[in-house]
Amino acid sequence: MNMVQKAVCFAVGAALMAWPALAEPTALAGQGQAVITVLPAGNREVPANITLRDIQLKLKNRESTATGLVPLRGGNDDLELVILIDDGSQPTLGQQLSYIGDFIRSLPATAKVAVGYMNHGQAGLTGPLSADHELAIRTLRIPAGLPASSGSPYFCLSDLAKHWPGSDPDARREVLMITSGVDYYEPRFDPTNIYVQSSIKDSVRSGLVIYSIYWRNRGGGPHHDSLGNAGQNYLLQVTEATGGTAYWQGTSNPVSLRPFLNDLSWRLQNQYRLSFDSSLKGSSEIQFMSLKVGGPAAKVYAPQQVYVRRTSGD
Repeated sequence: MNMVQKAVCFAVGAALMAWPALAEPTALAGQGQAVITVLPAGNREVPANITLRDIQLKLKNRESTATGLVPLRGGNDDLELVILIDDGSQPTLGQQLSYIGDFIRSLPATAKVAVGYMNHGQAGLTGPLSADHELAIRTLRIPAGLPASSGSPYFCLSDLAKHWPGSDPDARREVLMITSGVDYYEPRFDPTNIYVQSSIKDSVRSGLVIYSIYWRNRGGGPHHDSLGNAGQNYLLQVTEATGGTAYWQGTSNPVSLRPFLNDLSWRLQNQYRLSFDSSLKGSSEIQFMSLKVGGPAAKVYAPQQVYVRRTSGD
């Protein structure tokens, strides 16, 4: 082999050795936030007192760094809440409106509230987000009770997530859905239901925490129990993905919404905003998160999915 051939072979070999490094994408810096609920053990009057040292965080199944933890009370109590009612719900929900009104009145004076009705795939808000709680209460009404009038409650949730009525980027965004959860486009439970998964992605991108209370939809006939089970499973998917809670009492309507609303009120008083760093391979993306919290906490509720925004390389 002459000198020229040796030089060519050396150059080709060096290029091949460098190829894996060139092919491996450069990790980019990303940041995200999540609202987590940390319920204290024992006395409900004493909030859990946790610090960053108590946080064990994984993103994409890798250890990640929590950079901030702010209790969302006092001066940081920046709540925006939308109560989204399925307009196809059985009209007996009207008997529960006083409990919903009491719940709204119990919120901190600074909390902004809006009421909306799911109808024809949209979240029809009856007014703006407002700290005038009596204004929101006056817009409560008995659902129209038209079977399947919302089509899919997940269309309505996506509509709300894409057109969130608030403009404060630092506010925590929470939603209470009152619905059967039945998707009339896919009434049988399918864990990969495209409409449910799309509503989860839209909610995560918008930073929403979703809660749900199961209330039967008008219609369904003898198959309502099977429909109800499917709807509850869909609602469970949405609430767990976003860090909220799904409430129900079998597939029948609960006697009273008050216990559920009292529990939700307690949860809203025990929330933190968690900030964290994570790596990205490209643009901003949704990542899976797992979280453990030590210290004096009885139970932790955190979103399973979070939105991580790219902070470098733009």
